Amino acid sequence: MSYQNAMDAINLQMPRKIPRTEYSASFYWSLIQAVTGIPVDSSSNDVLKRKATAAFEKAWDFGFTWTTLTGGQVLEKCHTSMGHAVYAEGGTDYDTRISCPFTEAEQVLSFDPWAVYGEQDKGELTRQYNEHYDINCAEHPDQVNMTGIYVTMISGLLEIFGWEMLLEGLGEDSDRFGEAANRYASWIQQYFDALAECKAPVVMIHDDIVWTSGPFVNPAWYRKYIFPNYEKLFDPLHKAGKKILFTSDGTYDALVDDIAACGVSGFVMEPTTDMEYIAKKYGRTHAFVGNADCRILTLGTKEDIRREVERCIRIGKDCPGFFMAVGNHIPSNVPVENALYYNQCYEELAYRD
Repeated sequence: MSYQNAMDAINLQMPRKIPRTEYSASFYWSLIQAVTGIPVDSSSNDVLKRKATAAFEKAWDFGFTWTTLTGGQVLEKCHTSMGHAVYAEGGTDYDTRISCPFTEAEQVLSFDPWAVYGEQDKGELTRQYNEHYDINCAEHPDQVNMTGIYVTMISGLLEIFGWEMLLEGLGEDSDRFGEAANRYASWIQQYFDALAECKAPVVMIHDDIVWTSGPFVNPAWYRKYIFPNYEKLFDPLHKAGKKILFTSDGTYDALVDDIAACGVSGFVMEPTTDMEYIAKKYGRTHAFVGNADCRILTLGTKEDIRREVERCIRIGKDCPGFFMAVGNHIPSNVPVENALYYNQCYEELAYRD
């Protein structure tokens, strides 16, 4: 049922039950133990963790699990490490390592990813996407599975340069930085070409193009250097008949129409992006996922949590491609009892009349 509901939603066929997914909840071990009864924590072995996660996702009726394959690992030869604050349960993701290979704007503006990272073997990349998709299908047999790319444009440039040098290069000469972005797009195109040939019918394309406050540069710059490259990158995916789900953190209200014009099939968003606008303008033509606020799950009362679920359901209920999710994740600082109540509210409200 989870798979069929999710695929119907992606295909805009209005399932009776609104499908859902969640982010980070699948390694929130205290929550998983409360839901499944399986004694698991951050120190458990991988076999037990996979078993517990699978049981949790089945109990919570996941339609799909968000995932990509191509991330920062393909840029390891030259990248910036910005460290990582504690997020995962048990602080297992804490990282104090900070380094950047760039010291001046000219190095950013003249950067050539072809010279640094080189040409890739398309057949090998396609094999890796197929392998990733097959693994996901085996681990999530009741869900719509996918593979995809995390470092599409801005996220790739950020992985390479880090925020300080990215903004310095952009501020020094926005057009030359745009040319650097074009060079990156021509290099990452190799991965999109291979992704188009893989067996996954649904692909996740991620790019954190904004901040919580919105675009970090004039939208005209995105329209000159980002969205024309999206069109080129996505073209082989369109020709292959892939469904493209697009994810960006932050508030991308100002760029929703531009993203839609690039041919995505669905939007994944955080709570600060206006889901109501997406529903009104694209609710009959696109899937969309979101966008309950984990701050309400963390700090709110039961009444607050119910109102937040009701808000999302009200916006999405009449849209065939709507998926329920907490848009900014369910991390381990959300009280378990609040997460359980959130799920209870979803189950009570998820069925269309």
